[in-house]
Amino acid sequence: MTGTLTVAELMDLSGRVALVTGAGQGIGATTAHLLAAQGADVAVNDYFADRATAVATSIATAGGRAHAVQADICDYTSVTTMIAEVERELGPVDILVNNAGNAGAVTDGLAPQPEFWDQEPAEWQPWIAVNYLGVMHTTHAVLGGMVKRHRGRVITIISDAGRIGEPGLIVYSGAKAGAAGFIRAVAKAVGPHGITANCIALGATRTPAVAPMLENEAVRKKVVRPYPLGRLGEPVDAAALITFLASDAASWITAQTYPVNGGYSVSM
Repeated sequence: MTGTLTVAELMDLSGRVALVTGAGQGIGATTAHLLAAQGADVAVNDYFADRATAVATSIATAGGRAHAVQADICDYTSVTTMIAEVERELGPVDILVNNAGNAGAVTDGLAPQPEFWDQEPAEWQPWIAVNYLGVMHTTHAVLGGMVKRHRGRVITIISDAGRIGEPGLIVYSGAKAGAAGFIRAVAKAVGPHGITANCIALGATRTPAVAPMLENEAVRKKVVRPYPLGRLGEPVDAAALITFLASDAASWITAQTYPVNGGYSVSM
């Protein structure tokens, strides 16, 4: 990349197709909107078709181009069917955002969680299926095409649990850490083909999934306390970095994990 470019030109995603998983609400929905605002054609995926449709409709109303596509990322056949539909409706995927995830049932934040040694192996599978295997499924399904076209971006949302480890979320922490290791290995393998792959490790973020817990003021204060910035993250905090990593501005950044956590790291 040579010459003088403006920030707007570097961030322009016109002519590129982005697929965002788990985009029916929260971080995924905000990311889909922001990518579309930068010119990308966006495939809005969610397990719940009505959520995906609502986000895609909202993007179209704002002047963007989007297509809703239902799929279960835990099922590889469902993923390959989704990719075929996206390619048919929008074109080959240039930007993959692995956003879909599952930390388990959200409580009021006060009820104790079962200890790992008291769990049965069958209880681990939902966390592993979404947070690790789901990332492998979607990445595998698009990577061959990216290699052939010699371009692509893979951006995966993990969690500070995967970076640091959370004793109350042992299996989730392991699955997220596994996804991070997988993405680093992918980055090394596909770098020669002009493809970047990075992770974003999120701290506590205000999304519909955690809203029930935050209704309790005592719990909210407890959750916020370790964050030097004194607030929870907002979906746009993650979406802004995702959009940057998807752009030409990040063309020499790969195999990294970026904390987006309000300074949580320095409080540990």
